Amino acid sequence: MNLDTLPYIVEPMRMRDIPTVHHIEERVFSLPWSTTAFTHELLHNKASEYLVLKYEPWIGAQNTASSAPRRRLGASLRRLDRSLLGYGGLWMMVEEAHISTLALREAWRGHGLGELLLVSLIEVAMGCNAELLTLEVRVNNRVAQALYAKYGFEKVGYRRRYYSDNGEDAHIMSTGDIAAPAYQLAFEQRRRALRQRLIDQQPIDGDR
Repeated sequence: MNLDTLPYIVEPMRMRDIPTVHHIEERVFSLPWSTTAFTHELLHNKASEYLVLKYEPWIGAQNTASSAPRRRLGASLRRLDRSLLGYGGLWMMVEEAHISTLALREAWRGHGLGELLLVSLIEVAMGCNAELLTLEVRVNNRVAQALYAKYGFEKVGYRRRYYSDNGEDAHIMSTGDIAAPAYQLAFEQRRRALRQRLIDQQPIDGDR
């Protein structure tokens, strides 16, 4: 997506991003991936593609983690990247792109940035010549389901007790053919609308 004039950057996840990604992961998910898992994905999983979303005005500014007690400020915490707001990833499985994760800092939700990450992942899938996208989502996560439905995902299956933390079920959601003209037209319309929303919205509070 064209981010010219916008204060956001979407770029491939790198090893230096993992401490911050894991910090966000632990706060978003009840079953967080480990730093080892993310390292494996970046170094050894040739079928994976991971992106990070950054707030450009804060790039280079370290997170002092002022909300944490000083005795807990280890070296890894001091390396947190304040500008990294969220991330997403997918696995390419022949013609299918499976979205493996998508997360955003809680304070930055409601500004279209989760949607920006989803759009970016769909663009990656298109660039890899995927025919469709799939994912699993908790049955009670209706906000995420609505976002996915906006981009053509439909409920096509069900996984019983998929999440081991509480035994919650998962919906399997999938798009149709993302190369089809109808999908491409709808995607472009939504992408333009999202860019306009990001342009029109008020500047983000610098104290976040």
